[in-house]
Amino acid sequence: MYTKTTLPNGLRIVTHDMKERDSIALGFWIGVGGRYEPDRIKGAAHFLEHIVFKGSRQYSCEEIKTSIEGVGGALNAFTSEEQTCFYAKIPSQHLAQTFDVLADMMLHPNMAEADIAKEKTVVVEEIKMYRDLPQFTVMELLDGILWPEHPLGKNLAGTPESVSAFSRNDIKQFHREHYVPANIVVAACGRLTHDRITRLAKARFEKVPAAAFPGYRKADNSQSAPRVKLLSKKIEQMHVALGAIGYDENHKDRHALNLLSVILGGNMSSRLFVEIREKRGLAYSISSMSRTMQDTGVFLIRAGVDNQRIEETIQLVLAELEKMKRCAVTTGEFTRARDYVLGQMLLGLEDTMEHMLWIGETTISHNKTKTLKSLIKDYERVTRADIQRVAKDVFRDGRYNLSVVGPLTNEQEKQIPLLLGVRN
Repeated sequence: MYTKTTLPNGLRIVTHDMKERDSIALGFWIGVGGRYEPDRIKGAAHFLEHIVFKGSRQYSCEEIKTSIEGVGGALNAFTSEEQTCFYAKIPSQHLAQTFDVLADMMLHPNMAEADIAKEKTVVVEEIKMYRDLPQFTVMELLDGILWPEHPLGKNLAGTPESVSAFSRNDIKQFHREHYVPANIVVAACGRLTHDRITRLAKARFEKVPAAAFPGYRKADNSQSAPRVKLLSKKIEQMHVALGAIGYDENHKDRHALNLLSVILGGNMSSRLFVEIREKRGLAYSISSMSRTMQDTGVFLIRAGVDNQRIEETIQLVLAELEKMKRCAVTTGEFTRARDYVLGQMLLGLEDTMEHMLWIGETTISHNKTKTLKSLIKDYERVTRADIQRVAKDVFRDGRYNLSVVGPLTNEQEKQIPLLLGVRN
């Protein structure tokens, strides 16, 4: 189903020919993100993602955009804790030009002093914008107590202070160290042939010398006592995030935890949505999810809650988690959750962009690309008993972390930590 080639310098190429489509989604993945940064240059990966669009050796900032958008394509990028990706979706006849633009901006960004100075202001404003949004602030607080004093516990974009202090040499050095062939995956899906993508990759990357690249500081997954972080803010709603360290992306129970997440808060028929919103009207939105990374993971629940009923809501959420530990899920719940996960994946993979993101992320993370068929087999191995066993493992009193942002009263600030057994 997927075809993969590795060049002598380590660059990996993975493709999927979707003959019935008229588009191609193309992604250049680099195995670097926020967790690879020391405090002095926190936010470097995200900043580099921005500055690459300002111009390259062959293309100006305007030419980068118009050469793809001008033919009906879309161009963008993102940075996560462990990856950076530059991607485009274009009509298939414009593949060669799009490949050349993405390759040049990634390999040979100009990084002019004037552009760096201007983009610092842009990124600082971006950081401020997210700080003004309580739904993002509550997650930043939660990360900070999940992984204290670790890069994973700090803002992916850095701080206004760290970004303002970047030098051009800092960014160029970060680029030299991490944007090396063995740390890059070229992924493409759509109306294409693997041979053509490989020829394009060889033309741009074959002469780039092989080089080693830095690793990351491992996460500390140990926790013996609950942690709480509260931030009083004059807004109209309480924002709550409850998290516990989960499983890494290779853990044998990661699929069971994902199903557990769907049962608890993955959709409108989930337990938390029904109990908190439908039955009691305590929240407009409540959801749960499981995130995995190379050596750690997190199970989290987030909600926007009635200001006056925050303690009641937290108690009800904790009660649902205890119920997951005590009682096996029903056959119906279990089947619906598994069908939901696999159905969502199937629907997503019909799109060339979603399919490219799937094969690119799994290749850069695992150096292998799972098929939908193999994923179905993985989920078929999960049992109802696995769900309950995983709940007992993850939902332990000493492993909970809670963050709240909202118009907290003095009494709420005293009482909320007690719900998790945290005493001042």
